[in-house]
Amino acid sequence: MNYFSSDFKLGILGGGQLGKMMLTETRKFDIQTYVVDPSAEAPCQFGATKFFQGSLNDYQTVIDLGNQVDVLTIEIENVNLEALETLENEGKKVYPSPKTLRLISNKGNQKDFYTLNNIPTAPYKRFATLEALKAEVKNGLVEIPFVWKATEGGYDGNGVKVVRQIIDLENLPETECIAETMIPFKNELAVIVARSASGEIKTYPVVEMEFHPEANQVEYVICPARISETVANNAREIALKVSESFNHVGLLAVEMFQTEDDEILVNEVAPRPHNSGHYSIEASYTSQFEQHIRAILDLPLGNTDSKVAGIMVNLVGEEGYSGQVVYENIEKIMAIDGVTPHIYGKRETRPFRKMGHVTIVNENMTEARKVAQQVKETIRVISK
Repeated sequence: MNYFSSDFKLGILGGGQLGKMMLTETRKFDIQTYVVDPSAEAPCQFGATKFFQGSLNDYQTVIDLGNQVDVLTIEIENVNLEALETLENEGKKVYPSPKTLRLISNKGNQKDFYTLNNIPTAPYKRFATLEALKAEVKNGLVEIPFVWKATEGGYDGNGVKVVRQIIDLENLPETECIAETMIPFKNELAVIVARSASGEIKTYPVVEMEFHPEANQVEYVICPARISETVANNAREIALKVSESFNHVGLLAVEMFQTEDDEILVNEVAPRPHNSGHYSIEASYTSQFEQHIRAILDLPLGNTDSKVAGIMVNLVGEEGYSGQVVYENIEKIMAIDGVTPHIYGKRETRPFRKMGHVTIVNENMTEARKVAQQVKETIRVISK
């Protein structure tokens, strides 16, 4: 199929920042894009060939988009899977497949899948209700502390809570959940795996993630991770096993823990471009967004190596500010060599909302990390 400067149409479910950065690559290749998102103010509203407002969980909305395009992909997992299954059964190319999305979209199913496929992961118990979990805690069958996770709907730190005492269970939502053993770890790592429709597969270098202690959001992504070659090779091998087990097409971000004794445990995955790969826009030969397009269109995968050390700093709304966004001191960070801001196009800020990111590239990792700290301490996402 001729994708370039032709009548070919790519559909994207979700019009957020990941979709917006995907559109940078489709515009580079002159590929038509049809995007649907529930918000009229979605970042993709300006970059897509056609933009539609509609619910991603509405069966007919997803069917209607699918019927207008040749290949359908996602930038968020929370979509109507029944509609995707209907489209796939009718011969539409849907990547990642609804079968893969069903396994991944529920964290309980994800954890069960790792166990069934001998993929190392932290011990856990699954509960249909919060009440059932409380009963086992009360009877000493679940030891405190542990990590509580809602099986569905969690993102950016939502749906995850460290339970350190029984009272921490009181304000949690009444939903299906898992209780996961707290694992002492040295590092949180991630590997992005790219897999094309015909099965070509490549991994990006292992990255290291530093998290905000309160918001449970990634503050810094560091590539390459400051770990031994042995640990890095093990992480990439496990990420490949996860990818092959899920049989996904496109990108799969595999988040992991490096334990105190250098064991690698899989935390969770995302079947799409991911926060842990944003550094690749400036630092890699092939950005994760271009790679996703290559993979779902079954084009040759690009070089995943880094040209230079890269660090990503998330820009999130400051606490105490809500309303029309202002990026304070953005001109100061743009005066620093190797610094590139990416603004997502969300007009309204609120505490901890992802509003953009900044990449820092430098041949010296130590220097890059210093600059990242300077950027973090300089720019502020506030409101008028």
